[in-house]
Amino acid sequence: MRIQFTNGERFGPGKARLLEAIDATGSISEAARTMAMSYRRAWLLVDSTNKLFGRPVVTAAQGGKQGGGASLTPFGRELLDRWRELRSTVERAAADDLLRFAFWARQATS
Repeated sequence: MRIQFTNGERFGPGKARLLEAIDATGSISEAARTMAMSYRRAWLLVDSTNKLFGRPVVTAAQGGKQGGGASLTPFGRELLDRWRELRSTVERAAADDLLRFAFWARQATS
């Protein structure tokens, strides 16, 4: 599932997984490594998500002697929680149809 906004921007499982990885690791670079993507790609996705919603979903501190880090903002946590709820609601509502599509796909490859 992916949400397509009228301005052409999207929010979906990839950005949600990145936010989860940042939350788990406390670092954009570490999250990027766990997802096998470049730091630049991860940073661009975070930046585009911040811009999409008009407020930060992630805050980051630069590295140095104290080290850097990143964390979800309270809004970022709410966004991720709502995403999970929405995904779960859609999956429950569409369960029969998803099974039908999976059945058709298996038939096509048999």
